Amino acid sequence: MKLYGYWRSTAAYRVRIALHLKGIRYESISVHLVEKGGEQHHDSYVEINPNHLVPTLTDGDFSLNQSLAIIDYLEATQLGLSLYPDNVQARAKVQALALDIACEIHPLNNLRVQQYLATDLKLKNEAKVAWVEHWMMIGFNAIEKQLAQSAGCYCFQDQITVADICLVAQVYNANRFKVDMSAYPYINRVVNNCNKLAAFQLALPENQEDAQI
Repeated sequence: MKLYGYWRSTAAYRVRIALHLKGIRYESISVHLVEKGGEQHHDSYVEINPNHLVPTLTDGDFSLNQSLAIIDYLEATQLGLSLYPDNVQARAKVQALALDIACEIHPLNNLRVQQYLATDLKLKNEAKVAWVEHWMMIGFNAIEKQLAQSAGCYCFQDQITVADICLVAQVYNANRFKVDMSAYPYINRVVNNCNKLAAFQLALPENQEDAQI
């Protein structure tokens, strides 16, 4: 398997965590999202992913984009730790929380949105930071309430799931933007517990070969 990604991409971070949790060996191929006009826009990569986004996973001749779709593919085709509960209703709850993060929080603060706010709308950095904090805190407020009912060591009792993967990557992003996370004790507890595990540590952005600290 090959994973096309970028060290600081939140979506690529999710997939790295899943790969490490399931013990899957893969080749990491860097797609620099900023240098050279953004390598995600180069023809050679657009042939692989017409959306001009990372990550993309290739498995032989098979190619797949979208981090949650990739994680579901790994879950369906690979052995190792299961990232979903067996119970149908519990599985649906896990999926819903993962989508709350991946669809409702993350897209509003990813790189291309940031670039549009700065370049096309001419927003100053202070306004961009306020945008990020506003949408993240709306999302985190709802997640904190849910975790108060469902969390144990992790988002859903003591089983690591795709919800934890999404949460850890999103909180890393929040910390990068210096969002105040002090109001979210359940979120912080879950993230701290996850980050004690080797799979999460190996997937950290700063631990990637293309990291630029």
